[in-house]
Amino acid sequence: MTHSASPFLVELQNLTFGYGERVILRDLTVGVPRGKVTALMGVSGGGKTTVLRLIGGQYRAQKGQLLFDGQDITTMRQPELYAARRRMGMLFQFGALFTDMTVFDNVAFPLREHTGLSEDLIRDIVLMKLNAVGLRGARDLRPSEISGGMSRRVALARAIALDPELIMYDEPFAGLDPISLGTAAQLIRRLNDSLGITSIVVSHDVKETFDIADHVIVLANGGLAAQGSPAELMASADPLIHQFVHALSDGPVPFHYPAPSVADDFGGRAA
Repeated sequence: MTHSASPFLVELQNLTFGYGERVILRDLTVGVPRGKVTALMGVSGGGKTTVLRLIGGQYRAQKGQLLFDGQDITTMRQPELYAARRRMGMLFQFGALFTDMTVFDNVAFPLREHTGLSEDLIRDIVLMKLNAVGLRGARDLRPSEISGGMSRRVALARAIALDPELIMYDEPFAGLDPISLGTAAQLIRRLNDSLGITSIVVSHDVKETFDIADHVIVLANGGLAAQGSPAELMASADPLIHQFVHALSDGPVPFHYPAPSVADDFGGRAA
């Protein structure tokens, strides 16, 4: 397998995507550095999850290129796309575990589906992956018998089952208590470093995400609003970035959705 010489594992080049006439991303150019944890952030509806779906080939851009290790996802035929996907892992927002399978079988699923490994070898790999997320002892439980934080960790073990080069996390901290959130955050950082992979974390949790990220990309208004290290973004004088990272209610992102004036709505009633 030939690897691109680019410092970026994922590159969006002049990429445009939308739903019908509604443009979500317009002429976006940005790269995800190899071997780093990159946070993909921005206000709700800004296109963060859409970027993950474009990387996985679930969506196809209307314009531009999306390169994964130098290969354009947007032009891949189905066999090529499936091969690229096997080099990626995905942690969905709420885990998306198979509820009728045990923890063990959830993690074993991609190995059974995409490899010809023996059950003995699959068992060893599954137990190794579960041990990496601290849940080897929960192998025989079902998702209904474990907590939300544990479910997220099982989903992470499944995401790393095929030893991917890229792991994408869609809101990995949503709905977690402070202890589970801290555990999940440090697990993302530790796995990225120990496995030598590249991670993309979509999250609204600024503090926890900035604590583990090497690089931050902020999307707004269909394009790139800012990028840099967490420290650089925290110190940014840009009004939008300042409002976002400091969670301010007043700024470029308004509290009120566009509406007629109060006078037009309430003052025009007949006597």
